[in-house]
Amino acid sequence: MNPFIIGVAGGSGSGKTTVVNHIIKRVGQQNIVLLQHDWYYRDLKHLQFDDRAKQNFDHPSSLETELMVRHIQALSEGYSIEVPMYDFKNHVRKEDTISLTPRPVILVDGILIFFEKELRELMDLKLYVDTDSDVRLIRRLRRDIIERQRSVDSVLDQYERFVRMMHLEFVEPTKRYADIIIPHGGENQAALDMLNALISGKVQGFDSIKRDKSTLRSPSKTKLG
Repeated sequence: MNPFIIGVAGGSGSGKTTVVNHIIKRVGQQNIVLLQHDWYYRDLKHLQFDDRAKQNFDHPSSLETELMVRHIQALSEGYSIEVPMYDFKNHVRKEDTISLTPRPVILVDGILIFFEKELRELMDLKLYVDTDSDVRLIRRLRRDIIERQRSVDSVLDQYERFVRMMHLEFVEPTKRYADIIIPHGGENQAALDMLNALISGKVQGFDSIKRDKSTLRSPSKTKLG
């Protein structure tokens, strides 16, 4: 049985994590494997730290998307994978990896996952979480300070030099590829309830029913909420 592949995109700080968590809760942890695009940042160990910190991490070239594509294809064919882990404070890949095994649903999360055609075309359902830029900035600032131990100045400097421009060039335009657009971010409870009902209807009965992937594709674009 082919897995059902869901992509969740949107700008940094849009509320993707909230949407992802709702999907996991609805589908069940035992039925889903999560792949985050952030895990696939290219290793910058060959650069000095100051040079690493100057890199544009919001450009598609900063991510080894081709490896993510191979991993999704492997999971779809029933193979386990070893995914890289990234040290966001030092901008290098960690030595350890995480083993992931095939499951009925593959959930792919990242701001740039709809930009790459080869990755995008693997997905059966594409969700775009749409949130105002000021809200996204506040959330990104809070996340990078608390979770990634970065300074306020470094976060704001990166936002001014790269994040805003890259969002307008590479992230926002990919909204047109989404099957479903969720406005007002992950706090849109009405949209999340509708989304959960939709996904539940598509993925129920994995243990006993074989489905053709073509029958699971969303027929038209929808805006929830």
